[in-house]
Amino acid sequence: MVLEDLGRDGSEVSLLLTDNNEIRALNRKYLNRDKATDVLSFPTGEGEIVGDIVISVEKAAEQAMEQGVSLEEEVTRLLVHGILHLFGYEHEQGGIKAKRMREGEERLMKRAKAEILKS
Repeated sequence: MVLEDLGRDGSEVSLLLTDNNEIRALNRKYLNRDKATDVLSFPTGEGEIVGDIVISVEKAAEQAMEQGVSLEEEVTRLLVHGILHLFGYEHEQGGIKAKRMREGEERLMKRAKAEILKS
């Protein structure tokens, strides 16, 4: 649904669900950041394969509890967030880019929640 919304229906994303230790190791190896994070995105730019997304389910569970949402909703939000990063959306510098990403995330989460309610 997210890929379709972004005009890449039929494309693929690989997803690794892991823990804080593994995502910390990947973050350190590829981004030189020695800490656990919730989601990492690695664009491939190769044809129909958009990229790889890694989500720490351990971190997602912590955040879900803090925010008072289900683990399913938080993992979905992180997946949407990761996919947006694969398509060049950014938020780390703040400003208009962060606003664009936040709006995209909110729009796609509304669609995702509607899809979940249907099933």
